[in-house]
Amino acid sequence: MKVTVEGSGAGPAAVKRRRSGGPGRRQSGGVSVRRRVQVDAATAPEPAPAPLQRLLAACRRAFGGPGTVPAHHDVVLIRDILDKMGPEDVHLRAVTKAAAASGGPRTHPVPIITRTTIYKCKNFSVVVFLLPPGATIPLHNHPGMTVFSKLLLGSLRVTSYDWAEADQRPVAVGGDRPLLRLAKLVLDADLSAPCDALVLFPESGGNMHRFAAATACAVLDVLGPPYSGDRDCTYYQDLPYRRHIDDTDEAAGDEEQKPRLGWLLETRKPKELHMYEVPYRGPPILWKRRPAFDSWRRQQQQHKGQ
Repeated sequence: MKVTVEGSGAGPAAVKRRRSGGPGRRQSGGVSVRRRVQVDAATAPEPAPAPLQRLLAACRRAFGGPGTVPAHHDVVLIRDILDKMGPEDVHLRAVTKAAAASGGPRTHPVPIITRTTIYKCKNFSVVVFLLPPGATIPLHNHPGMTVFSKLLLGSLRVTSYDWAEADQRPVAVGGDRPLLRLAKLVLDADLSAPCDALVLFPESGGNMHRFAAATACAVLDVLGPPYSGDRDCTYYQDLPYRRHIDDTDEAAGDEEQKPRLGWLLETRKPKELHMYEVPYRGPPILWKRRPAFDSWRRQQQQHKGQ
């Protein structure tokens, strides 16, 4: 594709041509005549893609399919993009309006959580959760998944665990009741937007977590691979460590570590959990802008190398 650019013919080369009377000479009454220059559009600088486009392009590169854990440099890149994103980058106002106009159930004794899926494929999904004050996403796991969570709006408390030992066998509690398994606390903190993104991995980073909203919140999640019919979450109740293990037990370990340990009891999906899906109302995803992302990524790498 060719783009025509108007330019002045008064440069040194043009002056030389006018003096020599060559073919480049185009004057009338002492007024210079503008000439047309052909510029290849491929050489024109590309604008930096929007944050959401960059995020989706980075996820396409990072998540190669089920069982894929993103490489370290991809994790750094995705977190860097998320850290700079705000409510306007996911068109949160449109999401909120869609939730309000959805016609879903709104009279309920417990707060209802709304979610909208911005994009989903077999390798990853990008989802926004809206939590009203007092709403809780109960403690649940992410089997074989890598998840990035970015708090876009509001304040919430995050509690997360990993299993204390990867090959640890659950402890039976009798009859047909679920089993207990020892876990270690990874994070128990209050977060307020704006803040950095969190990331969890299949075996580390707090794979089991709970979100409890102190105010109205919006959370952007990147899940790779996404939940599906073959990949669902398990819910847990966390119980104090000393309640089930005697202090003299060898598993008790160091006194300083006891507050960081707890038992996770597998439970059914809580009856009080209500989540309502609304369609994404933001601009369409334009994968044709991927070359712009590649150009932006090269510029970022060059800048960090300086």
